[in-house]
Amino acid sequence: MSNLEISKKEIVEYKKLSIIAELTPLKEYVKLLEKKHECNFKEFEKKVKEAPEDFEMWDDYIEWKAYQEKINELNKRLGSIEDAKDIKFTE
Repeated sequence: MSNLEISKKEIVEYKKLSIIAELTPLKEYVKLLEKKHECNFKEFEKKVKEAPEDFEMWDDYIEWKAYQEKINELNKRLGSIEDAKDIKFTE
């Protein structure tokens, strides 16, 4: 059995890249929704809540909201990794 050497910096970079890999398709989907509805999420949310009931809009709203929440969560995790002072290893 051989030893494996990994630097703290490599671990941090790996974690950051894995989060960025998760973020990329989410952001692309949000761009498609922005293009489809010609507005950002906040504007769309307002339209949906003020407009007469439209199931397609509500479906897009529910999806878009979930993507926004996941993007916010991943950005927060990314920030916490960049600000991390200590790294703890678990098995």
